[in-house]
Order: sequence, then structure tokens, then C-alpha cells
Amino acid sequence: MRTNKFGIRIAASALALAVSYGAHAVTDKDIMNDHKTPEDVVSYGMGTQGQRYSILEDLNTSNVQHLQPAWAFSFGSEKMRGQESQPLIKDGVMYVTASYSRVYAIDARTGEEIWQYDARLPDGIMPCCDVVNRGVALYDDKVIFGTLDAKLVALNKDTGKPMWIKKVADYQAGYAITAAPIVVKGKVITGVSGGEFGIVGKVEAYDANTGDVVWTRPTVEGHMGYVYKDGKKIENGISGGKAGVTWPGDMWKNGGAATWLGGTYDPDTDSLFFGTGNPAPWNSHLRPGDNLFSSSRLAIDPDDGSIKWHFQTTPHDGWDYDGVNELISFDYKEKGKTVKAAATADRNGFFYVLNRENGDFIRGFPFVDKITWAEGLDPKTGRPIYTKGGRPGDPAAMEGSKGEVVVAQPAFLGGKNWMPMAYSQDTELFYVPSNEWSMDIWNEPVSYKKGAAFLGAGFTIKPANDDYIGVLRAMDPKTGKEVWRYENTAPLWGGVMTTAGNLVFTGTPEGYLKAFDAKTGEELYRFNTGSGVVGTPVTWTMDGEQYVSVASGWGGAVPLWGGEVAKVVKDFNQGGMVWTFKLPKDRVASQ
Repeated sequence: MRTNKFGIRIAASALALAVSYGAHAVTDKDIMNDHKTPEDVVSYGMGTQGQRYSILEDLNTSNVQHLQPAWAFSFGSEKMRGQESQPLIKDGVMYVTASYSRVYAIDARTGEEIWQYDARLPDGIMPCCDVVNRGVALYDDKVIFGTLDAKLVALNKDTGKPMWIKKVADYQAGYAITAAPIVVKGKVITGVSGGEFGIVGKVEAYDANTGDVVWTRPTVEGHMGYVYKDGKKIENGISGGKAGVTWPGDMWKNGGAATWLGGTYDPDTDSLFFGTGNPAPWNSHLRPGDNLFSSSRLAIDPDDGSIKWHFQTTPHDGWDYDGVNELISFDYKEKGKTVKAAATADRNGFFYVLNRENGDFIRGFPFVDKITWAEGLDPKTGRPIYTKGGRPGDPAAMEGSKGEVVVAQPAFLGGKNWMPMAYSQDTELFYVPSNEWSMDIWNEPVSYKKGAAFLGAGFTIKPANDDYIGVLRAMDPKTGKEVWRYENTAPLWGGVMTTAGNLVFTGTPEGYLKAFDAKTGEELYRFNTGSGVVGTPVTWTMDGEQYVSVASGWGGAVPLWGGEVAKVVKDFNQGGMVWTFKLPKDRVASQ
């Protein structure tokens, strides 16, 4: 193993292997067809719509008990922390990220390292919720990812050598990138993290070949968007250029609305779907109004970055419920007609079904056991009906520096947080990783200072039940009914995948990769990986056999922000590995 001047470790014996595998570039067509090509996984979400559904069925309910480890790869060093990555696989090579902005290329047949890239992070990075990275994007001969100091890096997929590096934002102001980028029409689309520092959220597009910026779309009303043509910056004020409409005074200037989870893309409507985070600061009494476009889902034109429509799940958010959770496109039949819908399970505890063509509210319903901050949703608009006295009190109305404390459920870590749900085209159900917890929350005075936390709130999170926090739920988007549930002692913080083999895969902080019957919820398989699973599983086929891979390594926001909940997970071991399993050919059987 040797390390070059770029900080890349390259296995000499594996370099020739990488080059031999590297004959096929990843094209726009490959990305758009990812959900139909089980021999590879070339997009975050196993398809741009983010359904995380595989058409593979060799591995199914009748033989999943024979799934066995093929290899395990260690990320190495003392840099453990949370491993929230989703692997990508192309031409027998796996590309996976790890904590502290590291990228690995691995021989998917043997688990042998081909190359490793370590971003040279400066002192003073300010990630709010652990030093995680959720994955790469593949395009042409490039592996592209974001770093904790808010850069986009494009690496040669065969050697790991940087091809271009672009600064997206100022990390000293609190910006970071933890999400996997998405590539649409030759453009790398990225969001940014940093809402707890009073940054301004944005979605940006970069030319995948050159790294040049194509357009930028701020997600706080009042900030102007731009397109770049012939090297010139041209104003694009469509949806969002006017200041002071839903924000008081100058509060929009540091309004948050971070796009920290990245986006999905729907080719049917030619729309990028991005969620936006909490408005800043948390103290909502300082910013009366809806505070657009925070805590919202946005449909964005991939050609110029203009906002086509928006849907705000928590107007005037006072609980840090955000709105970043993935918006997944799906179709369903109603009264003989096909409805082009999109669904999201919000941190605020409500599940929303929208018309993805225009953003109209179709229906919404709770997917958690208890919601206290709202009595329900307006059946026509989907706006929350706020509970009287459910908002943390105004510190200005109290003696001292602390507003009235309220108990809110879900806690700000959400009925569902970043961990992606999955949609089965067979059962027509969504499989939602969720949590049952509450919080004491109060507001405090605060003022903006660059690079400092901009909260104006305090909190303590508590489990809502004695014997479980996490709940994996199968939800029917047409009726709002919970079809089945699996209760887990610790919070669920990893993503979900489902397959045509009638299986649902996810991981637990206790270390298990688990598989369930997609129709009944019966647990059919478990394997302990040695550390908590907060990554997202994928499956693909290679050499006639079906494989499953998942990153393992406990961390993320729960042990950092979890209050009393953190006590439940305090003894869990950190780790840093990617595990790969396969079903032997002689175990393939019909369902």
C-alpha cells in the first residue's frame, strides 16, 4: 500500500484491477435507469426517485436465512464515529464513504481495497450532528462527494486522484456537506448543512466535468438566485427573491433552511425534490411568520434552479422539526386514474402525500403514536392545526432569560429523521424507520454571530416508552393505516431497503442487519455486525448471485443530542466497516 501526495492510498496489486474494471463510464442514461439495472447501484436511493426498491427476487422470504457474509472491509484508523453511508457499485467496484470525509474504492468480489481518499479537513469544522458522510455520486469517470468543510470533490474512479475540487460555502460560518450529491443532466446537485449556525440554505448545480457552477438557488425567501452563462452571473429571482414577506425585519439574512439531506429527482415531471431544514434561530418568537422556504419540500427546475412549487410542513417552526426528509415519487391508482404522487414522513410526526406535478396536498396523517404540538392537519391545505399552548414560551414575556417550558412529542430528532424510508412497488407500502420520544423544550434570547450556534433554545429528550424507542412501520399511503410494526429497544437511525423478494432490510444500533417479511413484518433474518448500523443497505447482482451490503459504525446525532435517550445507547461500541453478504447460487429457490 502506498500513499501519494493527494493523501490517497492505492494498493498496487489492485490498481490494475481498477483500470480493468474501469472501462465503462457512468452515463446519464445509467443514472436514470438505475432502478431497472440490478447489476449495479449508481445513485443514492437505488434510483433517482429514491424508492430504494430492488427488482431482484433470487433472495426472498423462503431463503433469506441462507444469506451469508462474503467479506467485511474496515475503514481503519481511529476515525470511527457514525457511518451513515450508502454504497454504490459499478463494474465490480464498490464506492463508499466513511466518517471524516473519506472515500474508498473496494473490489466488490473480494473486499480488497483499490484506493482510499482522505479529505484534508481544516481545524475548526463545525458539523452539528457528527462527522458523517452519506455517500458519493458517480458520473463519467468520476466519483463525486461533499466534505465537512463544504467542498465538492471529484475523484478519478480508477485511481482516486482529484480531478477538480470546488468550494461550495464557508465552513467557518458553519457550513458543511454531509449528504450524497445527485447527478441530473450532467450537473452535480448538492445541498448544504449548517442550519444550527444561522447559515443560508441553498441548492447548487455544478458542471460534472469541469466543476463550474451552473446555478444557485438559496432556500430562504429574500435571497436572490442566479444562473451562470458564459461565465457571467445572471439574476434568477423566480420564487424567492423578495425580502421581508414571511420574515420580520432582517431575520431572513441568517434564516437557516439548510438542505442538508440532499435531494431526489423525478424524470416524469423533470423536477428535483429537496427538503429544507429549520428556520434560524429555533426561538420562533424572534421571527413571526411562515418563514419561507424553511421546513418545506421544494420542486426545483434542474435547468435553472427556479422553484416550481413548495409545500411547507411546519410553518413558523418552533420545535426544530425541519423539513429535509426525502420526498419519494410513486404512482397509485384511484378511481381508475393514475395519480402522480410523492410522499414524505416528516420529523413533525405527520406523513404527507402530495401531487408531485403541482405540490397540491392530497392527504396527511400521523405515522407516530402521539403528536402534541398540533391537533391535526387542515384537510384541504395540509397546514398544521396548532395545539393551544404547544409552542415553547417567549422568554421576553418571562422574568429571567428562559421562556415557558413545554413538553412536545415527537422530540426534535423527529418521528423520522434523515434515515431514508423505502417504497415497495409490490405491496404499495412505505417502510418507515421511526422513533417514539418526547422533549422538554424552552426558548432563550439569542443573537447571530458568525460561526456560533444560533439556537435560542434548550431541550431534554426522553423516551416515550419504557421498553422501546424505535419502530419500523409499514404504512399505507392511500389510507394512512399502519399495516405492521416492529419495535426496537434503541432508536432506529439507519435507512431501509425493500425488494421484489418480499423483503425489507434495515439495521439497528444494537448492531444487527435485519430482514423482515414485507407483507407481515415477521423478522426472518439477523446478523450482528459488531457495531451499530446507521447506514443504508443496498442489493445488487454479480456473477449470477445476489449481494447485500451495509455500512456499520455507531454514531450520528442520537449519542450527541439524545439527552436521556443517549443513556440507552451509551454502551454501544463504535466501529467502521462495510459488510457484504451474498446468497449462494445453490440456495436460490422460487417463492
